[in-house]
Parts: sequence; C-alpha cells; structure tokens
Amino acid sequence: MSSLPRQLTAVWRWKRRLEVSLDPATCFHCRTFCSTASEADPIEIHKRKLLLWFSHLPPEEKQFGGYFSPETMHVDPLILETKPEERAGLLSSPLQTQASSSPCVTVEQLFDPTGARSEDRGLNVLLYGAVGTGKSTVVRKLVLDWCAGTTLTHFKLLVPFSCEDLGQLTKVASLRDLVSRKYLHLRKHPLLSGEGDQAKDVLFLFNGMERMKLDFRIGSTELCSDPNEPLPAGVVVVNLLRKYLLPEASVLVTTRLSALDRIPQKYVSSYAQICGFRDPDRQRAYFTSRLLQQSGETAQKYVELLYLNLQRESQLAAACFIPSYCWLTCATLHFLHFTNAKAPIRTLTGIYTSFLRLNFGGEVLGTGVGTSVPTQEPNSSLMLYVVRTVGKLAFDGVTNKRTSFSEKELEQWIGGETKTDEELRQLATFRTDVLDFFLAPCVESGKYLPGEFSENSEKKYVFAVPAMQEYLAALYVVLGENKSALQKMTKQVSMAIGQAGEDVSAIVNILSKFIPIRVFAVFNLLKLFPTLYEKISSRTKGSIARTMATELFRTEDSYNEDVLDQVEQSLLGVHGPQPKQHSEGKPFELYPIFMGGLLHYGNRVLLQQLGCSIKSTTVAQITHALRKHLVRELNKPQPPEELMDLLVLLYEFQNPRLTAEVLASIRAIRLPNIRMTSLKCFVLSTVLSCAPASYHVEEMDLSSCLLTHDMLQMLWPAFRHAHALKLCDNPLLESGACTLLEALPENQSLRHLSLMHTGMGDKGALQLAERLQQHTGLQELNVAYNNIGDNAALALVDACREHPSIHTVHLYLNPLSDVGKQSLYVRGVPKSSGSERRVKVLASVTEGSDISEGWHPILRVIRDNASSWDRQRVQQQLQVFLRDLEWGRQQQQSLLKRLHFRRVEKDVRKTLRMLEKDTPPPSTG
Repeated sequence: MSSLPRQLTAVWRWKRRLEVSLDPATCFHCRTFCSTASEADPIEIHKRKLLLWFSHLPPEEKQFGGYFSPETMHVDPLILETKPEERAGLLSSPLQTQASSSPCVTVEQLFDPTGARSEDRGLNVLLYGAVGTGKSTVVRKLVLDWCAGTTLTHFKLLVPFSCEDLGQLTKVASLRDLVSRKYLHLRKHPLLSGEGDQAKDVLFLFNGMERMKLDFRIGSTELCSDPNEPLPAGVVVVNLLRKYLLPEASVLVTTRLSALDRIPQKYVSSYAQICGFRDPDRQRAYFTSRLLQQSGETAQKYVELLYLNLQRESQLAAACFIPSYCWLTCATLHFLHFTNAKAPIRTLTGIYTSFLRLNFGGEVLGTGVGTSVPTQEPNSSLMLYVVRTVGKLAFDGVTNKRTSFSEKELEQWIGGETKTDEELRQLATFRTDVLDFFLAPCVESGKYLPGEFSENSEKKYVFAVPAMQEYLAALYVVLGENKSALQKMTKQVSMAIGQAGEDVSAIVNILSKFIPIRVFAVFNLLKLFPTLYEKISSRTKGSIARTMATELFRTEDSYNEDVLDQVEQSLLGVHGPQPKQHSEGKPFELYPIFMGGLLHYGNRVLLQQLGCSIKSTTVAQITHALRKHLVRELNKPQPPEELMDLLVLLYEFQNPRLTAEVLASIRAIRLPNIRMTSLKCFVLSTVLSCAPASYHVEEMDLSSCLLTHDMLQMLWPAFRHAHALKLCDNPLLESGACTLLEALPENQSLRHLSLMHTGMGDKGALQLAERLQQHTGLQELNVAYNNIGDNAALALVDACREHPSIHTVHLYLNPLSDVGKQSLYVRGVPKSSGSERRVKVLASVTEGSDISEGWHPILRVIRDNASSWDRQRVQQQLQVFLRDLEWGRQQQQSLLKRLHFRRVEKDVRKTLRMLEKDTPPPSTG
C-alpha cells in the first residue's frame, strides 16, 4: 500500500524535531546521550531506528483491535523475475492478467552476491507492480528483516528513501546531505565517502519512483561522481542509477507499471514484478494471520467459509489476487462479526474510505515520462479523477441496474471525452496503473478466469468487489458530479461572476461618490447570479436526499435480505438454500447507505486528504431534506429488512440530531426473523442511544433473531425504550434470562414482556419470580414453551399475584401436570393481605372443566410458529389439549357448553392434522 512514503516523511520530520538543541536546564542530559550514542556503532543505531520506524502500522490497522505486528501479519506476495520483452505486454493491455513462465524469486535472490554481480558495479533492481499488490509491504518487511539480520546480510548498510519526500525537495543537496538529513547518525559514515570500494556494502532503496521527476538525458541531467556535490534530488538518484555516483553500491527501486520506462533498460540489472496473491493458499494464509488472532473457534469458522468461497474460483478470488482487497475483506469481516461495544465506532463507509486512503492518499495523476503535476492543482487529485471516470461508470450501472460492462462501454465512460494531449497522457497513466485495481474480468459460472476467453466471446468487466461499485456511485453523487449541463454551466458562470464582483466591489467603494446611482444596478446583478446558483444548488442537494430515501425503500427490494447479510454473503458465499430475492437483477441497497455514510465528518476528513471535498453547507442541505423524506416513508409500514437497513443508514450517518428526529416518527421496531449479529445489536443500541430518555416505542419485536447471551448485553441501551418487548424463539437459556433481568430494571415503562420459547427452564423462571417486583409497570408476562415444571410455574404465578399490576401470565406448552394446572387456576388471592385481584393464567385451552378465555390466542400462537418449533413436541401438547377438552366436555350438563367444547376441539384437531401433514397452517383471525 502507498502509505509507506508518507509514513517515512512524517517520521523523518519527527526525528528532525528531536535533534533540535535543548534548553540549558537539560543540556547535561543531551551531552550524556550524545556522547553515549557517539561511542555506539552507527550501523546498530541505524538498525534500531529503522526497526522502530518501520514497525509502526497505519491507524487503519487499529480497527482490528491492536492484535497485529508486521511479523505476524505478513504474507509474501508472488514475485516473478521478468524479462524486458515480457513487461512490454503489460503496458499495452493493463486490464488482462498475463500468463508468465518467469521464475518465482525473493528480493534476497535478486541481490544474490554469488550471481552476475561484477566486482566494481552494484546491481540495480527494479521492482514493479500494480496498485495494491504489496510493494510498500514488501519494502517494510525487507527493512525489518535486514535490521533483524535475517536477510541481505551481505549489505552492511541499507538506506531507505521515500521518493514522495525526495520529489518535494526544492533545495539542492549532495548524496551525503540527503542521507544525513534523514539519518543524522550516518552523516560521516565511511561507507558513503566514495573512497575505495566500500560502497559495495551499501544498498539504497527508493520506494515509489513514479512520484519523482527523473530525466536521464545527458543534456538535462549533469554527470556527477562526488557524493559531496550538491545537486537536485532527482539528479542524485539518476547518477546513482547510472553508476557514476558510488558505482559499487546496489539500488532497489519500486514503482508502478506506468513508470517502468522512466529508467532506461541499460541501467537496470533485473526486473521483478510483484503479482500479489495469485493462488488461494497465499490468500488463506493472509486471512488466517489476521482473523485467527480473534476468538479462536468463531474466527476459524469464518476462515473456512471464506476459503471455500475462494476455492470456487469466485469473483472474490479474482479480486483477492490484489493483497489490498484481502485487507478489505478482512476488515469487512472483522466489522461484521467482531464488533465490540467497547472499541471505537467503525462504519462500513469508513472502512471503504480508509481503504482508498491507504492506496491513493495524497496521490496526484502524473502525465508520463519527465513530467510532474503540482499537488496544488485541485483537478490533479488521482482519487477525484477516479470518481469522475470510474465513479461515473459505477453510477450508470447502479442507475440502470447493471454490474457488468463491455470494453466499448469502458472506452465510452472512461476517457471518452479526452481531447488534449495532456488528457490523453493522463488517461494512459490511469489505465495502466489504476483501472484494473477497480475493474476485473468477469468470472462466469465459476469456471472462467481472466485470460480464458474464446475469440468470439465478448469480454465483460465487473467491479472487483461489488460493494465498491455502490461506494463509488454514492461518492460520485455526493460530490455533485452528476450535474446536468445547465447546472455545470450555471456553476462556472456563477464562480466567474462572483469573483469579478469581489474584485470590482473594492473599486466601486472608492469611486462610489463619482458614479451615478443607476450604475450600481449592474453590480447588484453581479451579486444576484451567485444567489440564483445557490437556489439551484439547494434543489440539487434536495434531489440527493430524495434519491437516498427512494433507493432505501424501493418496493421491489423490500423483502430481500437485509443489507448487512448481503455484504456477508458476497464474502462468504451462500451455504444452503439461496435467499429469496424479489427484485429483478442485483439490488443496490448499499448505495443509499454509502451516500449517508459519506456525509459523516470523519469520512469527509479522509476524503479531503484524497482531494475530494464535501462542504459542510452541502451536508446541512442534504440532511435537512433527508429528514423530511425519511419521515414521509416511515409513515408507511416497512418490512423488517427495510427497517434494519434504515437503522444501518442512521448508524453510518453518525448524526445524533438527525437520528433523534427520524426516531421520533418510529412508534414500533419490529425485526422478527432478522438474523441478529453482534454488529446489528450494536447498530440498534447505538441508534436508539441518540434518542432522548423520554422516547419510547410501543413495541420492540426481536423474535426469532438468534439472540445470544452476549448480544443481550449489547442490547441493554435499546431495552430502555420499549413499552412491549418480544424476545420469543431465541436461544437465551438460563444465562440469557439472567442477563435480561439485570437490564430490564432500567426500563420502568415496560408493560408487556414475552420470553416464549427461550429455554429458560425452571431456574430461569424462579429467578424471574424473584425479580418481578423490580418491574412495577409490568402488566403481561409470556413464558410459554419454556420447559417450566409445576413448582416453578406455581412460584411464578404467586409472584405475579403479589405484583401490583400483572394481570396475565402465559404458561401453555410447558410440561405441566393436570394437578399443577388445576392448582394454577384455583390459586386465588396473593399470600399477603391486600388486593383481591386475580391473575389470568393461560396454561391450556381449558381451565378445569371450563373453556379458557385464551384458547383462541393460544391456538393462533401455535399456528403462527409451527414451522419453526419442534413439531413432535407441539403435537404432543395438542394431544394433551384434546384430552383436557374431552374431560371438560364430559363434565358439562349444558348442551350449549358441550357444543362450545366441540368447536374448540375441532380447531385443535384441524391444527394437529396440518402439523401431521407437515403443511404450515394458515393463521386465523
């Protein structure tokens, strides 16, 4: 990744600050340190400092929990030694993966002292590769291994340089000055003096050569053999490569494909291409080194699923040829499954923005050999160029529901409007270095890999990772690049007139005494036009908000998997039945969520570093309009999947005020059958924590969500806001019930609590009985189908009758004896003296010899859940109901009551027959 040059620049500047003289009070300590350092070996000092600097990891790695170090996370990419004729094909066809018979090598083998190296000349090795293939990572590992004495041990001195830093130097400096400027401890080292052949033990490393302006023409770059002669930095590097300067020294240069020809072939001893991870084994090793640092068995499961998906020769396997996409895959999986409430908040949009910053941060679009584009020019940002070309293609695909593109379409959307020679040079550089980072040949039916096309088949290209298409399309829209021709012309004219108005205003203020009053009308018009543009611009921001709401609540996508499950399936594949998809073509449900996430301040800061600016006024206008559209959509009933997507959008937005305003229009949060994960629980709790303490929803339904003990702990903040809480059909068990009971006292507004089919057992029921008095507002309690016996059920009912407000307890489908059920019905008033209020106990369809008032709700619950419950156990309970009904009917003297028993018995038998036929019965009434 390209963060290494910036890392070196920052560290070197930090080091320079440390070398500044201290105040008199601390001079003694300074002299002591310096005298000690001077007695030490400068090479050892150099190794220690390099080890410190190159062990530092970028901040993006902190989202993995701080488990990693360069030693534990490194996997060697494939490096092939190539010939000059082989590299020529790469430049002519950058979108294709070239087959090569070149041998696999290591960097150490390229500098083998027993090889072709002559005694009086060092080797010049050019290590090249596409964006994200691992050039900077290889350099980092090489330096660390040299410091540890495990590689390149025949070089006594390794001197790394950042070409980004060298390219920014404006003053001339000698080679020794350049070295001492970065490494003060090597200022007078004899290996760099140029005397004798001492330089044969030196290896210079120049990382990112494409960022420097190198000119090997004799008329433009003077020859120099003196390491003490001040010259521009580019001239010093050229003379090192020419072997005029320290000819015995060896040089390792890393660069991208487009810059290969900047160094003439006669000055290169050998070429080596970094090809990334071309086999699944390297990819698996990378995933294992990162994900298995987490909780063992859980992480191992995801590694195995990921590896199975890679073995299918899927599109993900093609993307993971590039190690950067392996990083993105690991970061996304870590986000999906290892989110921790105690860790800093991470978002999916933030991961993708960090991914682009790691690969393109601070980069400008070069224009070829011997040119340099100033970073001050806003249009020279490489990422902005990506948005205006690849982002435009992505936006067209999202708009027309397409994920694959032909070569003709790539030509049309990427570079179709280029006119000048400068634009053509930029396009050539972009296509060579960057285009195949985002787009890859389509893998069809799992059988087709890049380079295996037949002559008659049309080549199709897709985004390397599907979510990247939606991210770039969202960025294209949020940056305002999808303007109409009228809007673009309006903006340009407005800016020109506005600038002219500012320049003229100062003169007008001076000459106002001499100018007729009616002339001022002209200058008022100058100010009017920018105001008109602002009105047009405001409408544009409103259309962005409308697009976000429309795309989020598309009717045809309403019953697809929620968006986080879709992201997981794109990485791990689908195991088992294919998920239901009601829309035609691929749904683009991440697109509006990314649009919201890009407006978050943290992502805007990262985008600013990439040269993509989103103004605060733009965010305010979009946010204001978005609130109205979301509230309007929420007035309609939404499926659970759509509601989950809305929660993810609010989470990605990270705007507490907007979230609170939207939540005010949500009266119920119903997410039944949503496969909850730790991330989804964290999202729900984080979103609801933005609401005021007085906010409550009428119902929070988390039934059949596979909630666990750990997830309940993450949901504590969410439970505070519910009047009715449904947690049915979740494997909470006894431990989960205890955790829930610890959280619920914080919600004194809870009225209805349903824990049906949660496996709490007798112990959970007894603990619930002990703590019921803490929930003074509770009115109805459902603990049906929980394997609760007679004693625990009686204790729970006694506690409910002692409670001031509980009026109904559901205990059906529990293994209660006839005596136990009869005791529940006849038990009258609470044990303590007080109210004579009774509690309705629903334990069967009968109450002794009478029909229970709750027989119809009991059968309805059984019908609604029959498909997910243990059918054999439910059938047994229905047989018990029939036995109870038969006994109760025999006790009746009234014909009407007997007919009533017959009617209920008929409904029970109908439900039983449907279960025996294994047919889900329709829900009644």
